[in-house]
Amino acid sequence: MSGKKEQVEHGYFGAYGGKFVPDALASLLEGLGQVFTGAIAEDSFREELQELLKDYVGRPSALTECRNLSEECGGGRLFLKREDLNHTGAHKINNALGQALLAKRMGKKRLIAETGAGMHGTATATVAALMGMECVVYMGAVDVARQAPNVARMRVLGARVVAVHDGQGTLKEAVDAALQAFIQDPEAFYLLGSAVGPAPYPEIVRYFQSVIGSEARAEILRREGRLPDEVVACVGGGSNAIGLFSAFMDDPGVVMTGVEPAGKGLQFGLGAHAATLSAGAPGIIHGFRTYVLSDADGNPAPVHSVAPGLDYPGVGPEHAYLKDIGRAQYVSVTDAEALAAFSRLCRKEGIIPALESAHALAYALKVLPEMKKDQILLVNLSGRGDKDLETVLPMLGL
Repeated sequence: MSGKKEQVEHGYFGAYGGKFVPDALASLLEGLGQVFTGAIAEDSFREELQELLKDYVGRPSALTECRNLSEECGGGRLFLKREDLNHTGAHKINNALGQALLAKRMGKKRLIAETGAGMHGTATATVAALMGMECVVYMGAVDVARQAPNVARMRVLGARVVAVHDGQGTLKEAVDAALQAFIQDPEAFYLLGSAVGPAPYPEIVRYFQSVIGSEARAEILRREGRLPDEVVACVGGGSNAIGLFSAFMDDPGVVMTGVEPAGKGLQFGLGAHAATLSAGAPGIIHGFRTYVLSDADGNPAPVHSVAPGLDYPGVGPEHAYLKDIGRAQYVSVTDAEALAAFSRLCRKEGIIPALESAHALAYALKVLPEMKKDQILLVNLSGRGDKDLETVLPMLGL
């Protein structure tokens, strides 16, 4: 396989991706891929999705210039792509609606999902209610406790939330449980929330999240007459980042930066962070090949992040590919740096970011002072921080 397009068609991004799954699941995934390819080729499907994004989600989301923070930093200009303003409060609804339409097309009546921070679970519960489907969301027991507001939202929307107590009781274990439930219940539709998993899920999620990048590109060109110098997004699995990056892949003058969670610090080793691309190596997790944080026995290692949506020991295969070819750069910031950025955005701009998004913001606040006055840095603010307040307030002494 030589070209990127050919590789993606075979379920790979360079050496990454694929589907390392039992034959029964491989057959289900093959069928999903065919339905997806057929759907996005039809005007009626794209028009229905676009109508929902406009009238239900509230797109296009705003592009906000942070003049106060830009002035404080004394360098470049900071813009935020405001996914926090979407219905349900994050980028997750874009993909949930798209996949729910695929489920409807396939005659499915039941949705299965995994969630870490609870935003994807909330989005899945939302679209299930909208389309008259049953919904079961698997969530690590630790995340159920620390993301209580989103658990309440899922339940009031009619979803059944299943707490997973295995392992660390966080996102990896939620994915394990959801995949197992899907294998046991092939009549359900597995609505995967990030750009991870066996093919064709990474391509499907990238397609439905590409609205982020296409809108950001169009709006910055309209307002400023040029492209940004750098685009930045947090990376756990990597759906919000790949959605933003998708519109700038062919623009070599635009730096693309993914920001991973350094947690307590990379120097403390496995279990202290979840910076997969910064500290991991190629391996297989959840049915696909990518960079993985592994222990001495080759199993996925324990991970940590103050942001529950980022504590995943793998990463989307397209990000692994972009790292290897040098088209995107991947850095990491600590819990403390993310918390500081969270507070600064609240106090300076009146915007409460999700802790996941605060990682991208923390990196931006580091590099803005080094940029020229006319340079533009665009951060994807992937979600709002209401869900994180119970965690954040004690840490900030409030």
